[in-house]
Amino acid sequence: MTFLSREQLERMGFKSLGEDVKVSDKASIYNAANISIGDHSRVDDFSILSAGTGGISIGRYCHVACHSTLIGKAPIVLEDYVALSAHVAIFSSTDDFSGRAMANPTLPEEVRHVIHGNVTLHRFSAIGANSVILPGVDMGEGAALGALSLARASLEPFGIYVGAPARKVSERKRDLLEVEKQFRSMLMARTA
Repeated sequence: MTFLSREQLERMGFKSLGEDVKVSDKASIYNAANISIGDHSRVDDFSILSAGTGGISIGRYCHVACHSTLIGKAPIVLEDYVALSAHVAIFSSTDDFSGRAMANPTLPEEVRHVIHGNVTLHRFSAIGANSVILPGVDMGEGAALGALSLARASLEPFGIYVGAPARKVSERKRDLLEVEKQFRSMLMARTA
């Protein structure tokens, strides 16, 4: 995988870029002025970041795996240490497919009903391959969404969810909170 240079990233006009940000040269970035990417985060091949007016904010040490999509008008926030597996789709906007209105972005707003909702993935959230997150979902700290799952409602912290629609099947271990403390100590020792 080839990553864009810091100079190339800066020319794209991101809202903000942390240190050691890696974005594949095969990723598609739209409205970079509304996108922030934190330190040591990575966006892989064929991913799409399409920020609406609400923007996309990616925290520190986040990974957006290949073929993932983050798109919508409302804000999308990935807090620190969020992991998206391949082919994850996060939508902060979607057409209403109920039949009450027409659905398709080539049509004027007057004949469509678009649903917008903030999406937040809190620290340590992990999303399995081919999963979808719909507008309005707040994924609690440490929550995990299994592969091939659909989150259309908010997920509790440290819950493990699977299915379409996603349902809670168990609790996730909280050991990673202690691992984070060790990681921070390790980083501090390196800079001392």
